[in-house]
Amino acid sequence: MLVVGAGPAGSAAAAWAARAGLDVVLADAATFPRDKTCGDGLTPRAIGEMQKLGLEDWLRSHTVNQGLRAHGFGQTLLLPWPGGSLPDWGSAVARTELDDHLRTVALDSGAVGVEGARAVGVRREGERVAAVRFRGSQARAATDDGGDDGTFEIACRWLVVADGVRSPLGKVLGREWHRDTVYAVAGRSYVDSVMSDDPWISSHLELRDERDELVSGYGWIFPLGDGTVNLGAGTLATSRRPAEVAIKPLMQTYADTIGTDFGLSGELRMPTSALLPMGGAVSNVAGPNWALIGDAAACVNPLNGEGIDYGLETGRLVAEHISSGTGLGEAWRATLLEHYGESFSIARRLAGIATQPKVVAALGPAGMRSDWLMTLALRWMGNLVDDADRDRAARVWRWAGRRSIARDARPPFS
Repeated sequence: MLVVGAGPAGSAAAAWAARAGLDVVLADAATFPRDKTCGDGLTPRAIGEMQKLGLEDWLRSHTVNQGLRAHGFGQTLLLPWPGGSLPDWGSAVARTELDDHLRTVALDSGAVGVEGARAVGVRREGERVAAVRFRGSQARAATDDGGDDGTFEIACRWLVVADGVRSPLGKVLGREWHRDTVYAVAGRSYVDSVMSDDPWISSHLELRDERDELVSGYGWIFPLGDGTVNLGAGTLATSRRPAEVAIKPLMQTYADTIGTDFGLSGELRMPTSALLPMGGAVSNVAGPNWALIGDAAACVNPLNGEGIDYGLETGRLVAEHISSGTGLGEAWRATLLEHYGESFSIARRLAGIATQPKVVAALGPAGMRSDWLMTLALRWMGNLVDDADRDRAARVWRWAGRRSIARDARPPFS
């Protein structure tokens, strides 16, 4: 099995497949450790997946948080993680460290790592992918099948594509991103803070730009426990209502606004930004022997931008498909729909409404006045509803998802 992309999704897929006895190659364009634009937050859903991988002790050696501190419209609410069938704690680990560690877990599980190898094409046999063509002198030096054009191939029986939000290999295979549903433009930075050991992550739901105009998005502060916090901001958009905000200036305005409250000092470091396809807003996610997972399959929560949990989950699920002989193609798309279709459908419908600042201004103050409503919103927005949950809130969320997906002109992953 060949896995292209060694982020959380690809490393999880490689680890689980190797543990199941498959021969696995895990290839990535970068040389690790490497950075990635991300909020670095690990919700209880992500914690649960990392527990399955045996990483709870490693996580607990980092920062541990109890829930969300929500700010906005003159209110501040402390919203503990709801627990239930999922863990009742979260964490945050810089992606430079997290991804490197997860990749090491995959290699320790038996996968073979290839770094500095950028996928540039495929060789097909009929509808199946027989090999992936890579370019990269460092990686090519470790192979004996390089071509005169500076490329080399790695043959595969199964191919897992986990190459991120842009998914260049996914595009080669026919992946198409549909921007008529909601997507995000997000940025992150690091800054020194006296709140680095804060046991709560913070989210500001009333985000304003340098002109003090309300932006349809949110800002966040994720304590990292090392004297710094991850500070970021994201705005929501669709093709009809594109984002017209410059993210890096927005992050600076956000930092200036909350700097005193959070004891921020110094400049924003390593600011980066990215476009995030969300809610399964891609088609052609699988073929006879290949599948897209994680960000490449737009498995990003439309309501909070979280993607690490889905990356870890889809990595495990695709490894189960392949190792059990279930196969890929339509079976993989059906699995994505079964696990995420309903929740992604209702979430991106609600997020689409939130792209309108006037709606946010009208509903935000009312929501922030209710601890009960915001606790419910935290659970739904974070997709902290597991298949095992049978309480009223879970039933309502699933009911709304079923009604939403039945009305979708283009359901997730289609």
